[in-house]
Amino acid sequence: MLMVAKSNRSLVTISLTLALAGVMQGCGTTPVSGLVSSPLPVPASYPQVTGDNTAKAAPDVAWEQVLPDPRFQKLMALALENSRDLRLASLRVEEARAAWGIQRADLFPSIGATAGGNRARVPGDINLTGQSLITSQYQVGLGMNQWELDLWGRVRSLNEAALQRYLSADEMRRAATLSLFSQLAQGWLGLVELDERLTLARAEVASRQETLRIFTRRFEVGAASKFDLEQVRVLSTQADMLVAQLEQQRAQQINGLTLLAGSPVADIADGVRLDNIVVAEIGESLPSELLTARPDILAAERDLLAADANVSAARAAFFPSITLTASAGTASAELGGLFDAGSRAWSWAPSITLPIFTAGRLRASLDVAQLRREQAVASYEKNIQSAFRDVADALAARQWLAQQLKAQEAALAAQRERARLATLRYDAGSSTFLDVLDARRDLLTAEQQRAQLQRALLSARVAVFAALGGGSGVLESAGGQ
Repeated sequence: MLMVAKSNRSLVTISLTLALAGVMQGCGTTPVSGLVSSPLPVPASYPQVTGDNTAKAAPDVAWEQVLPDPRFQKLMALALENSRDLRLASLRVEEARAAWGIQRADLFPSIGATAGGNRARVPGDINLTGQSLITSQYQVGLGMNQWELDLWGRVRSLNEAALQRYLSADEMRRAATLSLFSQLAQGWLGLVELDERLTLARAEVASRQETLRIFTRRFEVGAASKFDLEQVRVLSTQADMLVAQLEQQRAQQINGLTLLAGSPVADIADGVRLDNIVVAEIGESLPSELLTARPDILAAERDLLAADANVSAARAAFFPSITLTASAGTASAELGGLFDAGSRAWSWAPSITLPIFTAGRLRASLDVAQLRREQAVASYEKNIQSAFRDVADALAARQWLAQQLKAQEAALAAQRERARLATLRYDAGSSTFLDVLDARRDLLTAEQQRAQLQRALLSARVAVFAALGGGSGVLESAGGQ
């Protein structure tokens, strides 16, 4: 930094110049503050499905209200505290905020204190006196180093881009929290489903083992054929195999939940039944409301605003760049004379740079910025289309799974009656045991399918909440811990 000071009048001149520079900064290009309105790249409404239009909108419902079971509440609280995905998302937000702070600092002059000294011997044959000299110089002062006057808005546009990237990272953290809730809810419901199917399968295993014992005794006394005995044995081994398959799926489900929660969750669904789980009904909203509810769409919008600001900065690079360098302090040939009268020193060095020939660098930089903005537009529109599809799929699943479950319950009742009648007919000698085996096999399949449909319907209700961007405010506070 150069040294500055000499008289009060000089200091006043510098102060007025700095003030004028601050005023001139307001003459540049206004930063991007919003998107140009345009039609959404999706239909104006979702495909026709019947739903509860009186239900609350997703943003008005907290995740605690969507799935209020205390065991799931415990699981979600565990995940909010220990999830590495959320930790990474929060750290990315902090990184983006720090990067914005670095860029924002360029809006203001950088002022620092300097102190230095220099003592040198100059040989006589290279100075005018013809004799060797020992020179000394000491200086202390404050300096401002190359502060750019942002006449064309380049620095402010870069600051705007950094700010929007920071806000985008924060929206992505909210999206990660909402995604974590959805994945945990789906995984927990899947675990409850597997537990219920295991209960049904184990009960069937016990029943078939008892049947096998009875038929083994009957065969031994000659009251049953070898064929009937082997049929019963096959039925028993099929039930054993189903239990083993479900146990494997349950272990993998717990492993997945442990990864999501970041902590062991072995007993998180013990004692829960699908019939007792309540998932809040969420009313459908218009596609346009996704723009203010879905955090991933808001993040894409922030990215587009950042791309707009980068285009403005690239345009501003074509104009002259004016920088100020200044300092004020004291200087003396003697260390003890630094603060004597007349030792004040100052330096004032404005400079202007006008790009004349850059071999197309500036034009290429502007082209890159504009192309990246076009990519951001396409990404933004794709996010809207993906969100529309997510909501439409979830609404369709919620409607049609409810009808499937109703039909499956009727089929299950019929299968139970069929199994009862088949057993009575076999006991009365009017049918073979093969009819009983078929009826019991179909009954177990129907029971398993009912549990699967129950879970799928509950999952669809959770999916509607997540697809509509629900609970953003509550999830934001939770995910930011």
